[in-house]
Amino acid sequence: MNEEALFQRLVRLLLDYGQQQKEGPVVRYLEPEELGRLLELDKPAAGDWQQLLRWLELYLEHSVKTGNPGFLNRMWSGANLPSILAEMVVAASNTSACTYESAPVSTLMEHHMLDTMLGLVGFRDGEGQMNTGSSSANLVAMLAARNEALEQAKSDGLWQQQRLCAFVSADAHYSLDKAANVLGIGTSQLVKVPVDHRGRMDPAALEARLEERSRAGQRPFFVCATLGTTVRGAYDPVGAIAALRERYGFWLHGDGAWGGAVLLDEELRRRHLPDAALLDSFTWDFHKMPGSNLVCNMLLINGRRDALRCACSAGEHGYLFREEQETHALDLGVGSLQCARRVDSLKWFLDWKFFGREGLAARVRRYLALAEYAERRVAELPQLELVAPRESFNVCFRYRAPAGEEANAFNLALRHRLHRRGEALVGVGWIGDTLTLRLLITHPDFTEADVDRFLEKVVENGRALS
Repeated sequence: MNEEALFQRLVRLLLDYGQQQKEGPVVRYLEPEELGRLLELDKPAAGDWQQLLRWLELYLEHSVKTGNPGFLNRMWSGANLPSILAEMVVAASNTSACTYESAPVSTLMEHHMLDTMLGLVGFRDGEGQMNTGSSSANLVAMLAARNEALEQAKSDGLWQQQRLCAFVSADAHYSLDKAANVLGIGTSQLVKVPVDHRGRMDPAALEARLEERSRAGQRPFFVCATLGTTVRGAYDPVGAIAALRERYGFWLHGDGAWGGAVLLDEELRRRHLPDAALLDSFTWDFHKMPGSNLVCNMLLINGRRDALRCACSAGEHGYLFREEQETHALDLGVGSLQCARRVDSLKWFLDWKFFGREGLAARVRRYLALAEYAERRVAELPQLELVAPRESFNVCFRYRAPAGEEANAFNLALRHRLHRRGEALVGVGWIGDTLTLRLLITHPDFTEADVDRFLEKVVENGRALS
């Protein structure tokens, strides 16, 4: 089979898959043993294009259809068509975005998009980089803050240095725990600050803990404000937290992986994130609400021009980053923890150009309107109840368990039933000791009718379990 025939078959497979995304079940669920038998993973296929195409067919047939309206499990769904086309081109061109020499077009595109986003957030004289997601961006931000707090940490480590401590909301993403572990801060030195009744970090509680740790001889060096918490969608109060920075001298980072999308719309920015420009650093996933193909993340630094190179560069790398080249200042790999860097800027650039800021802002406004509608519908259905008031885009609700049933176990069983039947894949989370179904809408063509159909499925399957 020649290359042209292969690509024709592949295009046909993808077109059929696109149709299945909309019409079929969200997943054709099989237990791992049964799926393993079907895949025949031990089957030899040397030079056998037909067998490779068969595995591609099976992959698409039994993968979760993230473009299906029943996929409501994560903070992303499907992908924009411009970014899908970009992914194909990136795979075919197969280069690393570490230097201008190896990736001239993507280097200029990435710089262009980072400069655009710095302006959008309101950062001045800053810099940025693309990462493998907000988890890695949170790590790099904490690394930059650590090295700024302890100038010798990069060369001498933390041995016999003043003990550092970082502060996050009790509802912050677990990647901050990982970062504290990787950077040698220690997870016990990551202080979890209580949240208020709306799920936002309590500034008074933060101040009390900053003072307590400072009096104990420790150095508060990093505070992360979560801007759209994973379960409740709450925004920590950046302005109130920033007011403590002058006294305690910490680096203020904003984890906007989910909720950073409000910066696309001025009214939503004023409502949820008016003080973004006060942050020292900020991360946002463009693969979430804006809909670019996974993974598309940015880390932006405010008011510091060389923080990323200072934090991330180490070792002899003259074979790759050569200062005699006129384009050396453009090389993005110098300020990255990665050597090989995937070209993610092309999909970001094409999506931004095709949809424009206003087009993406309209999408985000629509998601918020659908979340408001879903909240009203949950309140109207007697079988359902809200677990917590809606803060932004997340709707936390559950089925009212029948008498004699434990509510958490019942709702978890309900969620698994929806999944295995291929009717819906919805997320779960915890608010205190209460398990909640977590509705997240990130489909650009989702409608109120889709909300109603989903909630009807929840009610029908809840009754079937009762």
